[in-house]
Amino acid sequence: MPPNQGYVHPKEYDWRDSNMKLANSDIDHKVKYQSAATEPAWNNGIIGVEPGVFIWRIEDFEVVPWPKDKYGQFHEGDSYIILHSEKVKSMSSGGGAEEDKNKLAHKIFFWLGSHTSQDEAGTAAYKTVELDEFLHGAAIQHREIQAAPSDTFGRLFPRLKVLRGGVSSGFNHVDTSDEPMHTDTLLRIFKHPSPYVGRDAIFIHEVEPTWKCLDEGDVFVLDKGDKIFVWQGKNCAPMEKLKAAQVVNDMTTAKHVDVEVLSQSESRSKIVVDYLGGQDIDTLTTQFKAPRPILSRPIDQARKKLFKISDADGELSFNLVKEGNAICRDDLDGNDIFLLDSGKDIWVWEGGAASRGEKAAWINIVHTYARQLEGNTLRTSVAKVRQGSEGNWFWGAVEA
Repeated sequence: MPPNQGYVHPKEYDWRDSNMKLANSDIDHKVKYQSAATEPAWNNGIIGVEPGVFIWRIEDFEVVPWPKDKYGQFHEGDSYIILHSEKVKSMSSGGGAEEDKNKLAHKIFFWLGSHTSQDEAGTAAYKTVELDEFLHGAAIQHREIQAAPSDTFGRLFPRLKVLRGGVSSGFNHVDTSDEPMHTDTLLRIFKHPSPYVGRDAIFIHEVEPTWKCLDEGDVFVLDKGDKIFVWQGKNCAPMEKLKAAQVVNDMTTAKHVDVEVLSQSESRSKIVVDYLGGQDIDTLTTQFKAPRPILSRPIDQARKKLFKISDADGELSFNLVKEGNAICRDDLDGNDIFLLDSGKDIWVWEGGAASRGEKAAWINIVHTYARQLEGNTLRTSVAKVRQGSEGNWFWGAVEA
């Protein structure tokens, strides 16, 4: 079935699968802007005025500022909105690039933890649209899935930390406030899978404190409260060892405890396995393998495709325009909407003169297209840009 057909039954729709469920609905832009004008999170005299990174977490349907000392740290049970505003470069009369002090370029990231509630995800979806309206529709919008972060998000947070639990407003959430009794914490540290993010980019993922989560290709940090153990898998990378040392240093700054670093090849490393419930495990013969919590869609440039969403002929169509490295800027037409599958991520380009019907249809089309690619596994990030506000990352994906 073509992606422009089907998938319209409301019961099949999941808030998590789109970063803008209400985008281009019957609620017009004026109403949404008026709503944004009453949101305290946006109306602090800074948002849309000053450059920087700003993060909010959804708590009880409210947009709550995330503490700056926790930037780069997220909980898998939550939904977040991240705004990145930066000054843009313009061409001077002499032909050189100069900073336009009065103009900001914006990117909005809608990050969904793997265990966030549907209410939280839905609130974040609506508020993402609202924030874009507050910024006069000029922002690039990104849907970010915990298990499949985009390269763009990785560049913004080269040291991304994902912890278990979340705000205590939903089902199966864990209170993140300080508790009087310590609970063992196991962190898995590994390199970012994409070569386009940077060689020093890493993930720090809290995993279940069990020996079954150990993997000989990564480094693990076990915090027992009174002591911290670093377990180095025999095949881990030197950079992962270095980053683990930095993580432990941050942990010991807040509390003074002993730290012991153990290589998997050392016999004493069995103590870590024992603490994690593996007292009966023979560490000399056991192969420690555990899937990483990050999925990576293989980059396939030869598979890069450009599709056009158009109702110019009176009926909505979704057609392949071009594929491979021959795709270029000139293939885009401001009268329509285009879907670019870069071979890794999905981009949606909205032409300035696109029709109301095209604007209303692209969400379902992108959703169905992604489902056909992935089966029932969401591992592709989606970003939407408007003509005239594309940014270098979009053009890089087009012309790569």
